[in-house]
Amino acid sequence: MKNRYVLIMLFAFFTLTIVAQTNNDQQMIDTAVKKLYRAMVDKDGKTLENLTAKHLTYGHSNGKIEDKTQYVDAVLNGPFEFSSIVPEEQNIHISEKTAIVRHFFVAEGTNAGEPAEVRIGVLMTYQKQGGKWKLLARQAYKL
Repeated sequence: MKNRYVLIMLFAFFTLTIVAQTNNDQQMIDTAVKKLYRAMVDKDGKTLENLTAKHLTYGHSNGKIEDKTQYVDAVLNGPFEFSSIVPEEQNIHISEKTAIVRHFFVAEGTNAGEPAEVRIGVLMTYQKQGGKWKLLARQAYKL
């Protein structure tokens, strides 16, 4: 009887620990997404570099694919100037050191000086590297 009680307590402890870790990771990923979008609005290259994986593949809704260097350069020097980016209806699913993030990317800004509004779907893959969640892949699609 005592052994059964100990097993039940251990099971409960490990279950609560896993749930707490998952919730913490979800918060970390949500924060990483928001920081990434803030860095895109602010044209903060250092933050973009820190939040993205070395082998980033960044897909746009028009089919264009960029690596990390191209992505950062496009944000810093490209014709699109974001004034706001909001991830709407976001869902985060975690499997060990990989996370899938889906949301609607809703943005305002200018494109080559002309006012522009964007509403697209986005699928992002984050990977936990050195205790930090980094964007490894992103694919946008037209709604």
